[in-house]
Amino acid sequence: MNAIAILRWIGSHPLNQDARLKALYRFARWQIASRLVAGPIALPFVNDTKMFVQRGMTGATGNWYSGLGEPVEMSFVLHALRAGETFADIGANVGAYSVMAAGAVGAQVIAAEPVPTTFGSLELNIRLNLLGDKIEAHRCGLSDRLGELRFTTSHGCANHVARSDDDGPAESVKITTLDDLCGARVPTIIKIDVEGHELPVLKGGLSVLGSSRLQAVVMETNGSGAAYGVGDSELVERMRANGFVACCYDWEQRTLLPSGLGTHNTIFARDFDALTAKCRAAQRFRLVNGSV
Repeated sequence: MNAIAILRWIGSHPLNQDARLKALYRFARWQIASRLVAGPIALPFVNDTKMFVQRGMTGATGNWYSGLGEPVEMSFVLHALRAGETFADIGANVGAYSVMAAGAVGAQVIAAEPVPTTFGSLELNIRLNLLGDKIEAHRCGLSDRLGELRFTTSHGCANHVARSDDDGPAESVKITTLDDLCGARVPTIIKIDVEGHELPVLKGGLSVLGSSRLQAVVMETNGSGAAYGVGDSELVERMRANGFVACCYDWEQRTLLPSGLGTHNTIFARDFDALTAKCRAAQRFRLVNGSV
């Protein structure tokens, strides 16, 4: 994303509507600071948490520019999750969702990230926030079997299971299944962001997905599965077979309603009324540009 596109995104972001100039000021500060400091910089995140960020981490810098880079999905996780519950972060990247769930909410987190350098950043953010007792981090990928798969390593937050048409560097990484990763610990909410490999992840989680203790799944549905011969409709059918319906979340009214697929991600939920009541009862969370 070039600078003009980033500025447009910042200006149109719903959490920046009352303070666009302050958002642009944060953008300018980051552009200067990230060029003066060689290593990662700790930036404020949700409540008292922080995230180490460095140049090239487009997802992480989005949280600095806008409070929550993915306001619908991230505010839903904040509002629907409770201290002591379990959150599974599949495709954790540098750990924004994991730190948010563990550090701001107080949930227990099972995080999986396959790319070695990215996993190092995840571990760094866990240590920064003193969350080693709440976040269990695994350097692995998830699929429908145990073994190994090759993952690209040069695409930042868009690294994925390597395909025959990928010509960049890739590395073999251990893979496991969602059922094996979670064991007897059924998460309350799962986030799955695996750049097109979602269907095999779901196939490897029959026990977890079938449990009534799992209340919602936040999953990437942006058509990236087409590169692996999988359509988003297959994900919807798989979720429907397990009792989940695609829905939208109004983070201002804290209301969950059935809907079509989201533009980038979709929230799949079982009991809309119960989750809406849970979200409405949640505390407010402080951001760099206000609160949700």
